[in-house]
Amino acid sequence: MKYKDYYAVLGVAKDADLEQIKKAYRKLARTHHPDLSKKSDAEAQFKEVAEAYNTLKNPEKRQAYDALGQVGVGGNFTPPPTWQDRYQDGPTSFDQMDLADLLDSLSKRSSHPYRSTQAMSGQDLENTVEISLKDALLGTMVRFKVFEQGHEKELEVRIPAGVNMGKKLRLKGLGTKGLNGGAQGDLYLHIQLQAHPLFKPLGQDLYFDLALTPWEAVLGAEIEIPTLEDPVILSVPAHTRNGQKLRIKSRGLGIPMGARGDLFAVVHIETPLHPSEQEMDLYQQLAKLSNVNPRTPIAQGVTP
Repeated sequence: MKYKDYYAVLGVAKDADLEQIKKAYRKLARTHHPDLSKKSDAEAQFKEVAEAYNTLKNPEKRQAYDALGQVGVGGNFTPPPTWQDRYQDGPTSFDQMDLADLLDSLSKRSSHPYRSTQAMSGQDLENTVEISLKDALLGTMVRFKVFEQGHEKELEVRIPAGVNMGKKLRLKGLGTKGLNGGAQGDLYLHIQLQAHPLFKPLGQDLYFDLALTPWEAVLGAEIEIPTLEDPVILSVPAHTRNGQKLRIKSRGLGIPMGARGDLFAVVHIETPLHPSEQEMDLYQQLAKLSNVNPRTPIAQGVTP
């Protein structure tokens, strides 16, 4: 079922009163009436204006329409499951109805004493928030806006420590209001992680590139490295190879009430870009002394 913004069609605010709605309708009806307008789409626009007016002038239909929340113009949506019971004498599927049919069905059945007072749950809402890796680890408060019954409101909720990419949090009772005393819907909050300039998450683990000089890789070194919290000292073992992963335990992301992932430093050996004459001389001496050949079949992982 496609959503239509009836307020936008009439050009009125979400809290417009009946007199404002009538005034807007009369003006637009004259503008788009097929007998008065020369536009090719005048008839279609006239029908759309009439459809919006027929919904918003009726208090019960307007209440039901507002309860759907802001879906997005032209967006597909499915009314709350409890609505199917309300229209069980009509089409067997909402796919067979459009938005106007749905609201007309509500109006026609409102005279039935049972149907007019039946409680209907509010619709669930969905939203997405982006948080930093540090906030994902430690938890944070986030603010965002949602639409409820045609009105925008701001929410502030707590994101618990240990959430991860793709996590969906259910916030009970923060969806749209129900009808006739029905329960309020829920809000489902999708968590996205902001890109970090240094760390890349993979599940609960974090990875980053660690540049080493050739002598640090060969001789080993004690290096201070950053984490999502305080820096730590990493002991680089002697004979470290390019591409090797050095593990820093329990410095990755976490899970609620669970163990943290690890931080992995991926080694990249960097050679001097502008070596001095003395450095070049030392490298030449090393070349004469060393018998290392990285291109031998064994070094390349090929069996002779």
